[in-house]
Amino acid sequence: MSTQNLSTESVWDYPRPPRLEPSIRRVRVEQFGVTIVDTVRALRVLETSHPPVYYVPREEVRTEAVVPSSRRSYCEFKGVASYWHLVVGDRRSPDAAWSYEDPSPGYEPLRGMIAFYPGRVDRCLLDEEAVQPQEGNFYGGWVTAEIVGPFKGGEGTSGW
Repeated sequence: MSTQNLSTESVWDYPRPPRLEPSIRRVRVEQFGVTIVDTVRALRVLETSHPPVYYVPREEVRTEAVVPSSRRSYCEFKGVASYWHLVVGDRRSPDAAWSYEDPSPGYEPLRGMIAFYPGRVDRCLLDEEAVQPQEGNFYGGWVTAEIVGPFKGGEGTSGW
């Protein structure tokens, strides 16, 4: 695992299967006026055609704000994903985060980590930069100024 630099990165230079690496960025997620996570201990997943996804240690997440969902999906590389609702007071954001409770071989560092969809929370930040969500409803990539596409996820990209 290596640490990323902050120069321009094309998602078409990312590998397949995906690579895990530690992040040097401060990762924050805010929902309903509450900071859900604020950490410098994230991992990022890099995969061809996708903006990076940031996974944060579950112990750094406000545990009272994450509630297990019954939703599951499967990634051919990482295994079975479990989803999480974000709940703050009487407000709920369904399936706003996901994790790999028993990741596939090679992705064991994701155990105990959780990722958030930028499009399903009020705000995600890398350092002080507000993240833009990856287009579409399935992928949870974090688009920032140094990440260039085109990105999978939008209309007409399902065959990529």
